[in-house]
This record gives sequence, structure tokens and C-alpha cells, in this order.
Amino acid sequence: MAYRFIKWFEELGKEDVPLVGGKGANLGELTKAGIPVPPGFCVTAEAYKYFVENVKVEDGRTLQEWIMDIISKTNVDDSKQLQENTAKIREKIISLEMPEEIAKEIEQAYKELSQRFGKDEVYVAVRSSATAEDLPEASFAGQQETYLDVLGADDVKDKVKRCWASLWTARATFYRAKQGFDHSKVYLSAVVQKMVNSETSGVMFTANPVTNDRSEIMINAAWGLGEAVVSGAVTPDEYIVEKGTWKIKEKIIAKKEIMIVRNPETGKGTVKVPVAEYLGPEWVEKQVLTDEQIVEVAKMGAKIEEHYGWPQDIEWAYDKDDGKLYIVQSRPITTLKDEVKAEEAEMTEEMKVLLKGLGASPGVGAGRVVVIFDASEIDKVKEGDVLVTTMTNPDMVPAMKRAAAIVTDEGGRTCHAAIVSRELGIPAVVGTKNATKVLKDGMLVTVDGTRGVVYEGIVKSLVGKKEEEKVAGAGGQVVVAGAPLVTATEVKVNVSMPEVAERAAATGADGVGLLRAEHMILGIGVHPVKFIKEGKEDELVEKLVEGIRKVVEAFYPRRVWYRTLDAPTNEFRELPGGEDEPEERNPMLGWRGIRRGLDQPELLRAEFKAIKRLVDEGYDNIGVMLPLVSHVEQLREAKRIAREVGLEPHKDVEFGVMIETPASALIIEDLCKEGLDFVSFGTNDLTQYTLAIDRDNERVFKLYDEKHPAVLKLIKHVIKVAKKYGVETSICGQAGSDPKMAKILVRLGIDSISANPDAVELIRKVVAQEEQKIIFEAARKKLFGEEDELEF
Repeated sequence: MAYRFIKWFEELGKEDVPLVGGKGANLGELTKAGIPVPPGFCVTAEAYKYFVENVKVEDGRTLQEWIMDIISKTNVDDSKQLQENTAKIREKIISLEMPEEIAKEIEQAYKELSQRFGKDEVYVAVRSSATAEDLPEASFAGQQETYLDVLGADDVKDKVKRCWASLWTARATFYRAKQGFDHSKVYLSAVVQKMVNSETSGVMFTANPVTNDRSEIMINAAWGLGEAVVSGAVTPDEYIVEKGTWKIKEKIIAKKEIMIVRNPETGKGTVKVPVAEYLGPEWVEKQVLTDEQIVEVAKMGAKIEEHYGWPQDIEWAYDKDDGKLYIVQSRPITTLKDEVKAEEAEMTEEMKVLLKGLGASPGVGAGRVVVIFDASEIDKVKEGDVLVTTMTNPDMVPAMKRAAAIVTDEGGRTCHAAIVSRELGIPAVVGTKNATKVLKDGMLVTVDGTRGVVYEGIVKSLVGKKEEEKVAGAGGQVVVAGAPLVTATEVKVNVSMPEVAERAAATGADGVGLLRAEHMILGIGVHPVKFIKEGKEDELVEKLVEGIRKVVEAFYPRRVWYRTLDAPTNEFRELPGGEDEPEERNPMLGWRGIRRGLDQPELLRAEFKAIKRLVDEGYDNIGVMLPLVSHVEQLREAKRIAREVGLEPHKDVEFGVMIETPASALIIEDLCKEGLDFVSFGTNDLTQYTLAIDRDNERVFKLYDEKHPAVLKLIKHVIKVAKKYGVETSICGQAGSDPKMAKILVRLGIDSISANPDAVELIRKVVAQEEQKIIFEAARKKLFGEEDELEF
């Protein structure tokens, strides 16, 4: 059969991007190069174009005319309108009949593909591959849909239509509008590829993405389908292989709790299953690939890199049916530097462990140790040093910004050092107990913030060259261009310092769920009350305006929720003018948050004046959030002070409270009646107050659990009551960056989740997957009857 709308992989090459998009062209290029790619075909962009230009809607217009009419009336900055209008387009595409001439070709091509394997029907993956007519080099990675384990011609046709529809998701439409692409000239090809029945799979980088060392290949491997590795749902094994000699330089065997497999009940689609149940308990910590397979995968990666002339990010899989290695996708790594500077310190291959603690901020950093015990010593820390201290505080932030890595004696994953390090993208290990004793000034060390380990010397296999050290210290992540997923649950970001606003905004977050005041106020270097008493209130207000403006401007029109000052007395005491601060046995339970704000209203008034200034400048995307509220009267009095400076709650700004104490959770109905626009769970405090655990005490940190039934019941109660009163719910504690917690929160009906900058992408993927699961379960529930309400 002569095809008009179908192209087989073997007919395609890298020059065919305008016809089949980057993904389709790449698979064709790999096939021609003799790389073992699972066979398949592309339903070309011409098919989509023919569909929208020939199929008519009810009023006689073509589908393309109808779509363009809706898009022309859509304000992409109006989130609700964008969501509604793009949903209409997707529903229309899926509901319309596929033209017979396209449908017949897909049926025939699928039949031919199945016959290659001697079967009537084979499992395939159907993936979107978008392209722009005038800009074929434009990247649309990550914006459209992928469907796995599709079986049967009818199912394939349905998934092709759904791929077409995914061209019109709200996020993809927003991205094109902001990039200046002509919507009428963006098309989509659907890639139909034989599904690898993966026994093992993963991702390979043909240059080490942590160190930029191009002599090394990094392989990540897990059981089952590779989706688990790509999405971050599982921590994979990691192998480092030296090119040419094919020596396996390093093996880190991970604890692989889950895997993704074909749904055994339906025979279609995929499900997550526990490895211990599906394969057996011994497989959880078993090495995924044999040494021979590690080398085979590495050599295949080197061959692909040689073909393209540039290091590649490659998805691979071993097929359970024939035991062979297959390449599913390959694309260039986009963060490598062309030049590598000479080494500045002698490196070692040895990995002698000096200390272990909690991995609090991912990445690898190395340098000379500088031990300090208070903020008066921060000038000792130079650019690229490893800062070692008992516990950081806001006054140490300037030194933290200069550091290659941070190590502390005390603290857990929600402590100051952890939060700030994650936001700055600096590797950190906390809770080591004795770092300030074991590590001495001038020692060379390597800090692995992902695994929570400090090694002696500059470990070459982890760090590489000094220039590349900076890449690792800045996050060192391999990023492939593409817009994030659209989710009904907003995914926001936490911001501690205005300096990181641009970096935080670049994550694609839906807004700021927590903008902390502490660094802006304590950063003036003098006790703020002393500042005000000396007649410098205007100067304090100006500092706040400058800091907050950086964030609201970077995110505009996305909303930014500013939390008023919440620093404990021990942080104030170290400032000039803080001599009269009370000595509190436990500052976390003391004079802080709104308690202090109302006792020293001059502080709260200065904050409200800064917000008022920004509102007058036209920033209408600001919300005010009160910390540590436990009485209705505190909310009422804070509103009165806001009105004193001309700031009208609920009109000029959204007004909300943090839910950080069992008291605030239990009186939520009274707070809602008093008047709230939103509430946000501060799970760091809510957990420690509910469980009576000091979250910064590493001795009891093992008992600290945001998913404890008591904490979850409080959260569930608040969400239920808030919905009754039309009050928006969110979370901005560390738990918002935990994928497991995110799943629970989505099921509880939370409106938004605010995560750390390094976790936004992962949390969005988790939220999207959970929302899809809920839709599926709701459909199944309708068919098969009621299910119990979610309990803990």
C-alpha cells in the first residue's frame, strides 16, 4: 500500500523534523545508523493538518477555523479562561471522526508492524512529536502526551487523536503564545513504536552530568519500564563507566521500592507495583544490570554519541521477550560546556568516608573546609570553600552563597541550612553530629548532598574539574527544554530570598506559595525594632519593597503569598540591638510569628506599609500570610493594623493564615467565619507541634513524620472545612516537596502545593499522574460502585 500519511522509521532521517517532529526524525536517524531501535512508524504532521483543514464542525466551518476563532478570543494570561477554552478544543478533536483515508492507513501500518512479529496485534507506545512549520528547530519536548502498552488498531487510532488533542493543552498553548509561535502553523506527528516489554530499563548520559567529564558515561537503571526512572518515581542504580577502557569505575546500588509494569488486570496501560511483591524482597537492593550489560549499554551510548558528534541523553531498555538491548530515545545533553579548565587541586579516585548525615540539598560540591561557629566569622568563607558549622542562621546567608557546599552538626531536612541550601542550589549535608570536630580548617573534602556523605579529598569520579564543580554546585541538572505539565492542582514554589526569584520563576511554578520575610528583615544587619526606634522606619520599608518587588515582578501575574516575619528570639539576639531579647528555653515554642507581630505592632505595620506601596504601584498579585496563628483575635487584630496603613484585606490583597498548630487546625471554622481568602499548611511546625518533636534535633528526627495519621487527620479536617467556606488551601512546608505527600494532598483535594525550587518539576509530574489516576478511579467507581472514603 502506498502511504500518504505514514512514514516508517527506516524512511526518515534528521532532516525530516518538519514532517514528523524531532522525536520521529531522531528515531528514523537512529534506525538508519544501525542502532537497535524498536521498529515503528509516524503518522505525519500532514495527517494532523489534513484532519483540521478538512473535518467540519457543526456550523460548517473547518475544525482549524473553529480552533483559531477560540484561540483568538483567549487571553492566555487568564488562567481560568485558558483552561476552559483549550479543554473545549481537546474535547472537540477527540469527539470528531478521524477521516477514513487517515484511519485506513493507520490500520494497515499497524497490521504490517504486527505481522513483522508474527502477530495479529502487538503492544505499541504512541508518542506525540510536535513541529512548527516555520521553525522546525523549535523544541516542544514534554508538552504533549505519551501512551504506553496500547493494543489493537482502534486503540492506536484513539491514542493518535488524543495526541493531536494534546497539542492544545493549556500549558502548551501558553508556551507557544509566549514564544511567539503562530498557533495555525504548529502541527503534530504521532510516533507509533513497538513497545519494549522491559525487564530492566533506564537512562544513560554519555558525559557525566554531575562533573561534565566527557570521558565517563553515567547509567541509571531500574526494574520494569523506564518511565519510573524518567519521572523520578524510583531511585535507580547508578553506574559510571570509563569510555575506551570500559572500566566500571563506580557502582551505587539503590533501594528500588517500586517499578512500573503493564497493567496485569486490563492488559493495557501501566501500573506501579512494589518490587518486593512483584519480583521478591531480594530484588529491592539487587544490582539491576550485570557487569556485561553495563558495558554493553555504555558502548551503545558511545556509538550514538559518535554518530551525532555530541554527548547524548539516551533512554534504553532490555526486552524480557528476546533479552536484547533497545534504544527508545536519544537527544543531546544541553548543559555541557565545550571547554574544561585545568585542575586546581589534586584529585583522588579513593572514596574514604569521613562523615555521614542527612542529604539535605542534592548535588556534589568540593573545596577547602572552613569551620565557623557564629556569624562574626563569615568573612573567613571565600568563594568555593566548604562551610562547616554547628547550624546556620540567616546572618550566615552571605557566606552560604559563596560556599561550594555546606555541612552542619545539627538539623534535619527542614532546618535553616537545608531550606536555604536547596533554594540556592548548593549541596548540603546536615545532622552529622560532629562535623565541626572531625573536619579541620584547610582540609580538602567532597560533599555529596544527595546521599548525605562527606568524603576525604577531591573525589574525581564525583566532582571532576574545578570549573565543572561550579555547575554541580549550581544544581548541575541536565535539563531538556520543554514546558511543564498542566495540572488542576497548582504547583507553586517557596522563595526565601529575593535574589533567587528569577531562578524560582524559571521552574515554571504557578506562583509563590511562600515568600519568607526573615532574610529581607534580618539582612539589614540591625535589630528591626532598633532600626525603627532610631527613626529609620522608611528605610526598613524601602528594603522590604525592593525585596518583595523582585519576586512579584519575576512572577507577575502569578500570585505571590508573603509571610510576615517569623524569626525566633535566638535569631534576633545575635543582631546589634538584640541584647534585650529574652533567653527562651525553646525559641520554637516562644515569642515568634504573629504573637510577636502583635506585641511589637511597629514591625507588622512596616511590613504592611511595604505591601501597600507595591499595591499602589499596580502589583495586584500579592497575598499576605500570617504565621503561627492560634486565636481568631490574632487574625482580627492583624487586619485592623493593615487597615491603619490603608491596606484593605480581601480587596487590595488576599489575606490568609498559616496552619502550623493543632489549635489553628481545630478552630479553622472560626477563622473562616472571621474572613480568609486562603490557608497554607506549614507542615514543618504542624508536625513538630502535633508529635512533640523538635524538628532540628537529629536525635529524634527519625520520629518526625509529616505523614503521621494525626497530622494527616488535621490536614484533612482543614481542607474539608475550608472548601465549605470557599477558602483556598495550600501547603508550603517541606512536605510539599515529598512526592508521597503530594499524592495524599491531591486526593484530599488541596488547591495548591508549594515546593522547593529543585522539586517543582518532580512534584508537577507526581500531581499530574495522581490526578489522572483519580479520574480513572472515578470512572471505575461509577461503573462498579462506591468505594470507602480515604482514611488514615
